[in-house]
Amino acid sequence: MIENAVLFAFVVTVGAGLATLVGASLALFARHTNRKFLAVSLGFSAGVMIYVSFVEIIPKAISFLSPEYGEGWSPGVMAVAFLGGLTGMALLYRMIPDLEHPSLDDAHTSVSLEDPALVSQMDKSLLRAGIGVALAITLHNFPEGMATFFLTLEDPQVGLAVGAAIAIHNIPEGIAVAIPLYYATKSRAKAFGFGVLSGLAEPLGAILGYLVLRPFMNDTILGITFAAVAGIMVYISIDSLLPAARQYGSGQLAIYGVIAGMAVMAASLVLFTL
Repeated sequence: MIENAVLFAFVVTVGAGLATLVGASLALFARHTNRKFLAVSLGFSAGVMIYVSFVEIIPKAISFLSPEYGEGWSPGVMAVAFLGGLTGMALLYRMIPDLEHPSLDDAHTSVSLEDPALVSQMDKSLLRAGIGVALAITLHNFPEGMATFFLTLEDPQVGLAVGAAIAIHNIPEGIAVAIPLYYATKSRAKAFGFGVLSGLAEPLGAILGYLVLRPFMNDTILGITFAAVAGIMVYISIDSLLPAARQYGSGQLAIYGVIAGMAVMAASLVLFTL
């Protein structure tokens, strides 16, 4: 039974990570990518992750911590772990290159893979930039993989919702990896391969996290882990998802997506408790 739960959590994590494959495919093989849809989708992702962090994951973390620390101290321990997740992500993001998403016009990508002016820019500096973006996304994906895996392992319903949100988030990341590397290498295969590899960091993060924490797993460790995961997801939403949504579309579209994501997550949590 435990083995099945671990396998299911791993499959969800792999699925979320490989959404970069969808983004890379859109960048390299699709003629058009709808910018407004991406903006709303990224806002939706942020809404799901923020809502589930505060409404579901943090109360769950407190419930795990209460037997050890009591009702008085458990919220404080949770807060420290939550802030630790936020701080850890802030330090990680500070050490890696900023992630820039490709520019899009009002309806479609403004990038043409056959544009001679852009092809002429394929040089070593562009290759370094492309690899830098791939490295940044790979490092981003380690904590995302851990979060998806542990949440699915504990609560498949919540884990599936978070996995879907992260999958949406990973589509534009696949675009961001593939486009500069295609211009630098002139090879769709190489650009596509880097897009896929950056997504595989999520299941790798899940495996490493599970192997490291499994020998020490108890209610207290679970409570601290879930609180830190909530901090990680809130940071990703505020620092990555919402700015990307605004970059692809208007601020209002991003907010509409956030509201829709929170509404869907709230409805699903209510329906599954009936």
